[in-house]
Amino acid sequence: MADREEDEELQMALRMSLQGSPPAQPEPKRSKPPAPESPEAEARRKQRELMAAAAEKRLRSFGSPAAKPAAVPLAPSSPQLQPAAAEPAPVPVVAKEEEKAEPEPTEVPMEEAKGEVKEVEVEEEEGGDEGEEVPLDVAENLWAMVFGNGVSKAVLAQWSNQGIRFSSDPETTMGLVQHEGGPCGVLATVQAYVLKYVLFFSEELGNPEANDPLYTLGQRRFYQSSFAAGDDFSSLTDERKTRALVHAMVEILFLCGTGERAVVASIACVNRGKMDAVLEGLSFESATDLQKVLRTSTVTSRKDAFNILLANIPLFESRLGAMLFLISALFSRGLEHIQADRDDPSQPLVTAPFGHASQEIVNLLLCGEAVPNVFDGKMDLGGGMSLKGIPNNVEVGFLTLLESLNLCKVGQYLKSPKWPIWVVGSESHYTVLFALNPNVQEENELEERESKIRRAFDAQDQSGGGGFISVEGFQQVLRDTNIIFPSDKLEDLCNAGIIVWSEFWHALLQLDKRAGGMKDPTGLMGKKQFTIYHFNGIAKSVLNGNANIGSSSPIQRPRLCKLNVTVPPRWTQDEYLADVVSASTSGSKDDSVLSLAPPVQTSQHAPLVDCIRTRWPRAVCSWAGDVPSIV
Repeated sequence: MADREEDEELQMALRMSLQGSPPAQPEPKRSKPPAPESPEAEARRKQRELMAAAAEKRLRSFGSPAAKPAAVPLAPSSPQLQPAAAEPAPVPVVAKEEEKAEPEPTEVPMEEAKGEVKEVEVEEEEGGDEGEEVPLDVAENLWAMVFGNGVSKAVLAQWSNQGIRFSSDPETTMGLVQHEGGPCGVLATVQAYVLKYVLFFSEELGNPEANDPLYTLGQRRFYQSSFAAGDDFSSLTDERKTRALVHAMVEILFLCGTGERAVVASIACVNRGKMDAVLEGLSFESATDLQKVLRTSTVTSRKDAFNILLANIPLFESRLGAMLFLISALFSRGLEHIQADRDDPSQPLVTAPFGHASQEIVNLLLCGEAVPNVFDGKMDLGGGMSLKGIPNNVEVGFLTLLESLNLCKVGQYLKSPKWPIWVVGSESHYTVLFALNPNVQEENELEERESKIRRAFDAQDQSGGGGFISVEGFQQVLRDTNIIFPSDKLEDLCNAGIIVWSEFWHALLQLDKRAGGMKDPTGLMGKKQFTIYHFNGIAKSVLNGNANIGSSSPIQRPRLCKLNVTVPPRWTQDEYLADVVSASTSGSKDDSVLSLAPPVQTSQHAPLVDCIRTRWPRAVCSWAGDVPSIV
């Protein structure tokens, strides 16, 4: 009710300021409360308030009387400026449908208002809605959850000086640039979703609801069967890149909000004309510093979220962009749900001492839950305890170098996402791997068979990803997959009391396909060839070993690397060597055996290749130019 009355008073104040007439009395209060404002009506009201205030300021500066809302007392005026005691001009009643019409500020002489019109236009462009303040106790919980106690100034500087901005280089123009260490987990995950829209939804970027799951489901069926994207990224316009970014942000935030809501974090009192100056003076060293300027807007419509984020893109491009988006995701999920997702909520989400984004942050943006592990589902530890992994299928996936070092096990949900895009993790950095054609994930009959067996094995694996199961679990795997081992082979496998995946897999390669194994008499076991791309967004100065001490090399630019990948038939190197030795001993030469061997000599190696092989075992990779880097 009060908002409606204030709206009407502001409208009359603006009319009187433009007409040079004394303020009219407000209309009598209505007996019935008005209907709640829509977001569009609220935005228009805020714009009218700003315009009225600016008009009042202009006319006051030139010695003219200005009307003010009734809630603010009028300042004393000099006698010569008092209006004559005349009957005020009648104020026309504004019909409900006419409320959309904006007052005409052009009635103010342009020579008088010239210096102020620009300010009004800038404020109107921003919409005037700053969002809601965050209570201090909530800000303190947020700060402790993200940074913990005793966070260093260096870590805070990393997270408060990283915007979400695209590269200016034509060949990497679709990529987000990272200047600071730490926030790469946020940037790489957002990048993965941006690529989803750039590659596979390019024609739908103008649709604010293209990120709706029901919409993408229908498109996915089409693209996965017949579509391959192009790699001419230099043709992307700024508008299309921005829209792809906004779509990505909307999808992630609604994923965190279980599809029901999104919370957008912003900074108070920031408009485009003054943003750089305001942000330059901001310093975040405590929850109190953050609480003073942090504002949030909650929406339940994807279209509303799209419009709010699009209007705030300059803010997310600013030095606070990565941190504001992380806060948006945390609030969209809900701080209490974030803590419930985690196995150890006492540890900060930004890890000490280097300020890297934790796996929980990456998983939150990938699957909507801040779970700490990368295996599928939950792992029951007994006694009512369990470890939380990825709950369901994801749009974009995740691969990690740590799996190649046997330090973890990535589940099929992350290895086989709905789109051929993966965040790649190393010990200290996150990058992105992607293919232009979804067909790279299609499996032939034997690949599907292996995937089914692996899922059944992992379902019985209670070792935390160690790759072994109990005899009882092994018996269940055999039943679930219809594998029939000869009794002597079965006894050998179970003799140690545990069954290791590598031994199980080796036995499957020797077991005929008709008995549920993987041995194929034809020797044709699904060779693949495809192209894949790797993007590393890091762009920082690095010391040049050939330069003098104290000098630095030119800035390292983001890099896009094209890799040719060949996945040979399913044949282990150990098996091949054993067969070669056997053939040499017997004096025979089995060309079929030699043809199945992976062409190891032609393969180039880098840590990225080890990551790729966790998804496509025995993959052979080659590229032109410098070695692709995941650090």
